[in-house]
Amino acid sequence: MLLLATAAALAWANSPWQSTYAVFWESPLSAASHGLSLRWLVNDGLMSIFFLVVGLEIRAEVHDGALSSLRQAAVPFMAAIGGVMTPALIYLAIVSPGTLARGWAVPTPTDIAFAIGVLTVLGARVPSAARVLLLALAVIDDVAAVLIIALFYSSGIGVLGLLEAVAAIGMVLLFQRLGIRSALAYLAPGAILWLGLLRAGVHPTLTGVILGLLTPATSIGTDQPLRRVQQALHPWVAFGVMPLFALANAGLVLGSFMPRSPQTATLTSAIVIALVLGKPLGITLFTWATARSRLGSLPAGLSWRGVVLVGCLGGIGFTMSLFLTNLAFADPTLVTAAKSAVLMASAIAAAVGLLLGRFVLFR
Repeated sequence: MLLLATAAALAWANSPWQSTYAVFWESPLSAASHGLSLRWLVNDGLMSIFFLVVGLEIRAEVHDGALSSLRQAAVPFMAAIGGVMTPALIYLAIVSPGTLARGWAVPTPTDIAFAIGVLTVLGARVPSAARVLLLALAVIDDVAAVLIIALFYSSGIGVLGLLEAVAAIGMVLLFQRLGIRSALAYLAPGAILWLGLLRAGVHPTLTGVILGLLTPATSIGTDQPLRRVQQALHPWVAFGVMPLFALANAGLVLGSFMPRSPQTATLTSAIVIALVLGKPLGITLFTWATARSRLGSLPAGLSWRGVVLVGCLGGIGFTMSLFLTNLAFADPTLVTAAKSAVLMASAIAAAVGLLLGRFVLFR
C-alpha cells in the first residue's frame, strides 16, 4: 500500500495535472481554518493514530517482548543508538552550520513497514532472528524519533497548554482506575491532550505515543486492552493513514531529484550518505561492540551476516524521515530536496538489502 501510494503521488505530481497536486493538499480545511490545510490534517491529525500504534508497540515490547529485560534489550538498544547517532554525525559532518544543520534528524529513523517488507521478500533464507532484531531495533528507533521531535522540533512550551495535557493524562488514568474499558470513552481526553500539546508548542502527534504507553498491558479479566486496540487500529493505519501520508508527501516533480544549487546538492548528498552508509555502519559497529563487551548477545540463530543485512535495511527511512523533513525545514526548496533525498536513499537501501540478502549473504 505504501509503494502504491508513493507511486500514485509521484505519477500525480508529474502528470499534466501536476499543478492540482499542491493545490489539493494545500487547500484550507475551511474559510476559518487560519491556513490549516488537508496536508496539515494528515500530517498533524491522522498521523497521531500512527503514533498511537507506535506507542502501543513500545508498551507491548516493554511488557513482555524484546525490551522486557535489560540483557534482552541490550543488543537492539545499542544497535538503535548506533543507527541514530552515526547517520546524524555523518550528516552534520557534511553540511555546514546553519539552516541545513536543522535536518540532522532526517536520516536517523528506520521505516519498519518497508524494512520488514524487504525482509519478507527474501523469504526463508533469512533467519527469523533477523526479523526479531529488526523489529526490536525499529521500536527503539521510534522511541528515539519521538524524543527527538519532543526535544528538538517543538517550539517553546506554553504553560496553559501543558496544564491541559497534564489534565487529560489525569483523566485517562482516572478512567482506567474506574475500570472504563471502552476505547470510545478515551476519545475526549485524547482530543484534550492533542489540543493541549498543540497549544503547549509540542508536536500534537505525540498524543498517540502517550496514550499508547498509558494503555494497560496486562489482561483485565478476559480482556486484553493493549492487544484489542492494536488489532482494531492496525488495518486503519496500514491501509489508510500511512498510504494517505505517502500520497500527501511523496508527490515530488522528478526534476526535483536533481539538485539545483550547491545548498540542495549538499543537503541531498548528506541525507543519502547518512542513510545508505551511516545506518548499516552504526547498527553493525554498535552491535559488534555490545556483543564483544558481553553486555548482550545476538538473538539465537542470528549470525553477523544477518546483522549486516538488518543494518542495510535500517537505511530505509521513508515515513518518519519524511515526517521529520516537514519539521526540520521551512523553506519549500529544502523540503523538496530533503524529501527527494529520502526517497532516493530508501530505494537504494532497499535495493542493496535485496541484492545482498539474495546473492551475497544468504545464497
